Amino acid sequence: MFIRMAAAFATAAMVAWPATCKETVRISGWGGSEVAIVNGLLTNVLADKLSTAGISVTYEPVDGDFSQFILNGLSAGTAPDLFYTDIFWARSIFSAGQAMPINSDVSDFSPNLIEAFTYKGTLLSLPKDFNTLAVHFNKDIFDDAGVAYPSDDDTWATLEQKLVAVHKALPEVDGLCIVPEYARFGAFALATGWQPFDVDGKTVFDDDFRRAFEFYTGLVKSGAAIMAADVGQSWSGGCLASERAAIAIEGAWILGVLRDSAPNLNFGTVRMPRDPISGKRGNIVFTVGWTVNAGSRVAKAAQMVAELLTSEEAQQWVLEQGLALPSRKGLVDNVWLNGDQPEQKSSRVVFDGLSDDHVMPYFFGDIGGSWMQPINAAINSVMLGETDVNSALAAAQARVDQLHAK
Repeated sequence: MFIRMAAAFATAAMVAWPATCKETVRISGWGGSEVAIVNGLLTNVLADKLSTAGISVTYEPVDGDFSQFILNGLSAGTAPDLFYTDIFWARSIFSAGQAMPINSDVSDFSPNLIEAFTYKGTLLSLPKDFNTLAVHFNKDIFDDAGVAYPSDDDTWATLEQKLVAVHKALPEVDGLCIVPEYARFGAFALATGWQPFDVDGKTVFDDDFRRAFEFYTGLVKSGAAIMAADVGQSWSGGCLASERAAIAIEGAWILGVLRDSAPNLNFGTVRMPRDPISGKRGNIVFTVGWTVNAGSRVAKAAQMVAELLTSEEAQQWVLEQGLALPSRKGLVDNVWLNGDQPEQKSSRVVFDGLSDDHVMPYFFGDIGGSWMQPINAAINSVMLGETDVNSALAAAQARVDQLHAK
């Protein structure tokens, strides 16, 4: 759900009309695979409840730049009554007062996700679903190389050793396709105990951060990884699907790709490796919520639709289709989530990532996404051999200090 490649808005719309409609709620979310999820919920799961409530729903999926679509619509007064909000850009809507406070009972939702969508003490979105990072691996490659599979017991060091061993045994295969971005590296930095923002709200690239940085950027030099761009890929999932790499560090969104482009891949999934010094795991939560437009004329009905779309009944249906992970903690014991199929096991691992030792949502306060740019630039420059760690981190610190000063 985090990869949006299409360039145009979708024009498809789905309408569910009850017999006697009192109010119509316009809802919007991403296109692609999300269309099947929302259509399925509205037609197969929630139709009777919506009809009883006298609510009709007009569904407007959008491909392309969804955040820009929503922000433009909110400014113009044309935004839908209820829409997806990615935690990555949620703050821009929350701080502008464009989200209606949520007054629903959220006691069954994961506290991490509720906290992620709470702004200045007020919950402003209902968590729809989430993802965390995990290690997905090709069992056949490890078997052919005669190397033990990655495991939940791995540290950074033991996983790196396995990846180096795979590449030595099978030179045409790399251990990991690495991408120079915080969206993956951040999990390692967090594992050390490093915090993106200290008690004064500042970002400091301290010794813990440096240790993770040296490990991550050193994976290419040690022979454990290759930069994804060097093999014509933009993400590690593409390398795993094409069997160019032995592992990929991704969320459960990789499962749909593997199902479609590598249906016979013999894969497994384990949790993120531990920092060998702290003994802890780090992880990043990618999540989306349903937000009621503060300017909606049918806000009460829109909130009811949001509650139905995130109800236990709805989330269980979505989970059992293998489409997304539920934001309700009560579904952790769901039969599907505890099944033996590779996709079920993988989803369980990603679900468990929510309770890793050091977990942070994928957002960066008032600075927003520009906060990551100095880190990404530092990782990239070191991996390309353009500069050393000391110079790269000094430049990153100077740039992030400028961002804080604005």
